[in-house]
Amino acid sequence: MPSQGYDVVIVGAGAAGLMCALTAGYAGRRVLVLDHANKPGKKILMSGGGRCNFTNLGTSPANFFSANPHFCISALKRYRPEHFVELVERHGLDYVEKAPGQLFCAHSAKELLDVLLTECEWAGVELRLKSAVERIETAGEGMRLETSAGRIEAGAVVIATGGLSIPTMGATGFGYDVARQFGLEVTATRPALVPFTLTSQWKARAADLAGVACEVAVSAVRDGQRLGPGRERRYREPMLFTHRGLSGPGMLQVSSYWQPGDELEIDLFPGLDLSAALAEARQATPRRQLSTWLAERLPRRLAQALVEWHGEDPILAEFSNARIAAWRERLGAWRLKPAGTEGWRTAEVTLGGVDTRSISSQDFSVEGLPQLRFIGEVLDVTGELGGYNFQWAWASGVACGSSL
Repeated sequence: MPSQGYDVVIVGAGAAGLMCALTAGYAGRRVLVLDHANKPGKKILMSGGGRCNFTNLGTSPANFFSANPHFCISALKRYRPEHFVELVERHGLDYVEKAPGQLFCAHSAKELLDVLLTECEWAGVELRLKSAVERIETAGEGMRLETSAGRIEAGAVVIATGGLSIPTMGATGFGYDVARQFGLEVTATRPALVPFTLTSQWKARAADLAGVACEVAVSAVRDGQRLGPGRERRYREPMLFTHRGLSGPGMLQVSSYWQPGDELEIDLFPGLDLSAALAEARQATPRRQLSTWLAERLPRRLAQALVEWHGEDPILAEFSNARIAAWRERLGAWRLKPAGTEGWRTAEVTLGGVDTRSISSQDFSVEGLPQLRFIGEVLDVTGELGGYNFQWAWASGVACGSSL
């Protein structure tokens, strides 16, 4: 089979790859996108419960984790959330702001994927699915790929293969293998934005709480120190009990800080001075039981479980100051050591990746090898929950695609 020639070959038909492809295509480049999967944009389709939280209007470099935290600044400044919003509005895509700054498709993520595929078509991009890349090598000032569809010559190759999260969607370590092949470092990877599993003891205790949710403030705790964002080192988000453990936005967020052996510190009453509230209740309603007071402020099943776990349900009149202090700790600084996380199976993103110290923050090329580039999640840049990872995909894709 004769070799085929393209200005740019992008490996990976996800968010970053498609954005890079349409950008380079509109710049007049002949672009081919390859993917081993049978459909493009699988992660786009499943994210956000099928409605895709495609950006966050409040995106800033502070919302990202990286061993090289300054790397993401340039691309995020050049392609901002409002730029992507303008793109989807041109296509008439309806969207909603579910939480401050978090934009979701109003109907289906398929509409967003259709926007990207339509733009790729208009830009003259060729998309080839079910195509495995078997080898990549330099060929003079260009690159050569051996694929299941034959040999391809390219002026530049862009790796947009994502990370290891959700292997059932086709995730592999291919991008990391390519990086290592060309002498790049890959920082340690682990699942992030992932639910926690509980020890058998806590799993038994919480068995009847599956489906119960409440707002909490949560931190990871290591060696007695809180690990989390901002001055308080805490995320204030909902927590959800599941059959396996703890999920919900709060738990997913803090999983990016948590490592095996760390504890979680959970405040079930964020923003409330518990000592003052309990003392006031003792004065105002001394004959009320603690479980009744809790059930007015927490889901009833959780309120009942809390008194059962601690083996007491006193009336408030019996609360000494010392007892109030003890319950303040139990409710406002509940310490729990998870068994682990659900791992790659349900993790939304990968923490770590290709070390960005050898990558240009301007055009995403490899130092000393400008015809090879890496974009999106395969890099050691990981966003918080809330649309930030998609904004990184768009921004890195545009920065790379516009410079090819």
